[in-house]
Amino acid sequence: MELNKTYLEKFGENVLKRRTELKLSYRQVAQKCDVDFSAISKIEKGQKSFEFQTIIELAKGLDIHPKALFDFPVEHMEK
Repeated sequence: MELNKTYLEKFGENVLKRRTELKLSYRQVAQKCDVDFSAISKIEKGQKSFEFQTIIELAKGLDIHPKALFDFPVEHMEK
């Protein structure tokens, strides 16, 4: 699996985990931030790349610090 894809999936898992902890739907998170609900679904599945501003908006909508969304193990690249 491509390394960037793995990171997108891990990030998405953290978004999903936080959203379910808060018992929020995609639409409810979207209402709290400037991210379309369909994009949130794709981000959670690791299917969508996104910009820095999206990370900030997601964190705002999930009432969490952006760095918490990056709290996952990092695989090392082989040379």
